[in-house]
Amino acid sequence: MPNPTPENRPLFLLVLITLIISGIAPAEHFTWFLETTWVIVGLPIVYFSNKKFPLTRLLKYLLTFHALILIIGGYYTYAEVPLGNYFKEFFNLSRNHYDRLGHFTQGFVPAILAREILIRKSPVKSGSWLFVFVSCICLSFSAFFEMIEWWVSLAYDTQATAFLGTQGDVWDTQWDMFLCLVGALLSQIILGRVHDRELG
Repeated sequence: MPNPTPENRPLFLLVLITLIISGIAPAEHFTWFLETTWVIVGLPIVYFSNKKFPLTRLLKYLLTFHALILIIGGYYTYAEVPLGNYFKEFFNLSRNHYDRLGHFTQGFVPAILAREILIRKSPVKSGSWLFVFVSCICLSFSAFFEMIEWWVSLAYDTQATAFLGTQGDVWDTQWDMFLCLVGALLSQIILGRVHDRELG
């Protein structure tokens, strides 16, 4: 059985332990499961693919950060995360914006993941087409995630209210996809050269 490298082990354990603790007494078990499914599925994939497809240090830290955002959102439900409520009260906002952070990160982190896979496993190596493909992949995933929310809402009705997290905003779906796209674009602009150096 493959083991995480010494460098990976603290990050892997941090996510695993946080995930386990968050699942003991979350605000809503159903919502916790829906929000952390990506972590539950992704953690063993990263673990078992470590030897054949070791990730760059940048991507490992980004994935850890993203996993923690998902776990915290699942534990409290996105509309009730204390940090978001603090900013809501401090700036007199109309809603808890923690889920906006989640959707921005949904583009910012997967952009580097998509970039790494494309550069290492496809003919697309660099340049404007790489930028376009990565952006399209992230936006496509965001749209697919919104469809998942829609399907879950149809299947479970009021049980899925916290998972939807619209907080009364009729444009919530559009905001989610827009912020994901902004995250994907900024990620490539800010981190692209750093990522290239690590891949090189």
